[in-house]
Amino acid sequence: MRTIASLAEVPSLVGQEVATSDWITITQEQVNLFADATGDHQWIHVDVDKARAGPFGGPIAHGFLTLSLLPKFFETAIAIEGARMGVNYGLNKVRFTSPVPVGSRLRARMTLLSCEPIDRGGMQMTWKVLVEREGGDKPVCIAESIGLRYP
Repeated sequence: MRTIASLAEVPSLVGQEVATSDWITITQEQVNLFADATGDHQWIHVDVDKARAGPFGGPIAHGFLTLSLLPKFFETAIAIEGARMGVNYGLNKVRFTSPVPVGSRLRARMTLLSCEPIDRGGMQMTWKVLVEREGGDKPVCIAESIGLRYP
C-alpha cells in the first residue's frame, strides 16, 4: 500500500509507477455471479466442462469482470491522506490483451499519467492501469482509469 501524504503531493508523481495492488484470485463463483449480474452467460465463462474442451482449456473470466476489479485494485494499492471521497469518472483506451483462466491471481500496477485540480479542492487523476496475471507473460488488461478525489 502506497500512502500519499495529501492531494497536494499527487502532481509530483505524474509519470511514475506509483503503486502495485494486492493479488486477487479469480474464482468460478465470481465468474458465475458476474454472468448473472450482466446476463453474459457465454459458455467460455460458465460451462466448465465445455470450456475445458474449448480454446482456453478451461473457463475464463469476462473481460469486463477483470475491468470491474479496478476499484478493488486501487483500494489495496493507494491511500491519499485527507482525501475522504473518490469518484470513478471514466475510462480511456481499454484493452483485454490476454485471457484470465479461472483460478488466476491478478494484480495491478498503477502509473499516474496526469492530474489536475478540480472544483471543491479535488483532483482529477488519469492512471495507466496494467493488470497482470501471476505467471503470465503479458498483461491481461491495460486501461486508463480516470478518478476524482475530494478532501
